[in-house]
Amino acid sequence: MLHRRHFLQLGSLGLSALTFSSFRGRMTAQKPLVLSTWDAGIAANKAAWQILRNGGRALDAVEQGVRVTEASLNCCVGLGANPDRDGYVTLDACIMDENFNCGSVLFLEKIKHPISVARRVMEKTPHVMLAGSGAQQFAVAEGFPLESGELSEDAKRAYQNWLKKSEYKPVINIENSKRQEAFVPTKLENGDWNHDTIGMIALDAKGNLSGSCTTSGMGFKMRGRIGDSPIIGAGLFVDNEVGAAVATGQGEDIIRICGAHTIVELMRQGMDPETACKKAMERLLKVKGIDKAKAIQAGFIAISKSGEYGGYALQKGFNFAVCHADDKNFLVDAKPLI
Repeated sequence: MLHRRHFLQLGSLGLSALTFSSFRGRMTAQKPLVLSTWDAGIAANKAAWQILRNGGRALDAVEQGVRVTEASLNCCVGLGANPDRDGYVTLDACIMDENFNCGSVLFLEKIKHPISVARRVMEKTPHVMLAGSGAQQFAVAEGFPLESGELSEDAKRAYQNWLKKSEYKPVINIENSKRQEAFVPTKLENGDWNHDTIGMIALDAKGNLSGSCTTSGMGFKMRGRIGDSPIIGAGLFVDNEVGAAVATGQGEDIIRICGAHTIVELMRQGMDPETACKKAMERLLKVKGIDKAKAIQAGFIAISKSGEYGGYALQKGFNFAVCHADDKNFLVDAKPLI
């Protein structure tokens, strides 16, 4: 796993004076620009940037970017993820473009790239959301192959360990497989939280915004549980006149405040992205209450139409990846609320 710090240099990649100065005030970058949640976003951003740098559409970038994460069996997004409490991996995803077109899949099994199925829902059906066997039937009809459904080795080991007590106490946002065997529902020793979602938002060279979000949900969840990630307005929202936002973390609580939509509406009122993310997080904390909030994590990121960007976390440990040039792909530690 990549180290979490304010900036991550990949190989010999450097950061310009403009990048550093942006942290003395509002964070701004020239378009095109792509943000994604967590350190897995570095690799995802790299794929998205290949589209954006060539004048491609933000929608294509956010789809192709998170497909990198979905394809990795070493993280908890995609078919390599921890299963539900019945032993099955179920996936959720959504995508939204600059014209309020959106698509979503929920409770999808045995399909490698739910984000691409969500885009097909958006583009080829009159619906926004498809779930369960219906979503799988649609995916197969669209040419997506059915995978085996076998758990990855990390997930098998984690699931067998969980079955010893069968307690629903996963680490919030599990990703680091080396720590999965403990399943302590607290922060890791270094203050970081593990995670199981990647959200991505992008502003292309034409000034258009799009976003995507894909997840396996919380490990050992009740069968059928859905979080915020595939819900337009909760896990993701895009308004091309204002900005875009995406969420990660405890989905139930993000749903309660319509997190992504709330952030975009706060930006509409004139707030910069970081301030809007902070205000939305304050609302989540108020609804949750400080004592219960200490046991969960949530993170928001946002981009404005003008290219300002920012994020905020409920607790320490959330970071997001920013890419706005061939040699500018770095991590930012989000400020924590508590």
